Amino acid sequence: MDLKQLIRTIPDFPEEGIQFRDITTLLKDPEGLRAALDQLREATADLSYDMIVGPESRGFIFGVPLAYMENKGFVPVRKPGKLPAAVYSQEYALEYGVSRLEMHQDALRPGQKVLIVDDLLATGGTAQAIASMVEKAGCRVAGFAFLIELEGLGGRERLKDYPVRSILTY
Repeated sequence: MDLKQLIRTIPDFPEEGIQFRDITTLLKDPEGLRAALDQLREATADLSYDMIVGPESRGFIFGVPLAYMENKGFVPVRKPGKLPAAVYSQEYALEYGVSRLEMHQDALRPGQKVLIVDDLLATGGTAQAIASMVEKAGCRVAGFAFLIELEGLGGRERLKDYPVRSILTY
């Protein structure tokens, strides 16, 4: 199945010159969603990992079903103030400013191997921030899995020390 046919491109969103890849059109298609998850599973079959970690919100969309399919647990990474227990916190750069992500400190056990799953790899800032928190927890990043990779924005280069799997590239 050609998943690109199910992804809508919206020009000039959120600002002029940006070609926004809208996955909501893929998500509403039962066969497309199943194919995307099956392809993510296949793309990561060679990676050995104990747990899946994913950022809100679209990392949840792909990470949780993949964790279910692989009989693994899932750890959510959230925006500040959303998690109730002690957290690791990591800032990362945005095009204009900085943002922060958090993960519970007791979510992972030291020594675990972690697959980080999200919908999109662009500059790699979010992914790198999550990897930093996973490593602070005494764990190893086994790799990254993305539905979409936007080439030419430096994300893959930023994650060059890790296996990176992408289903679609633009």
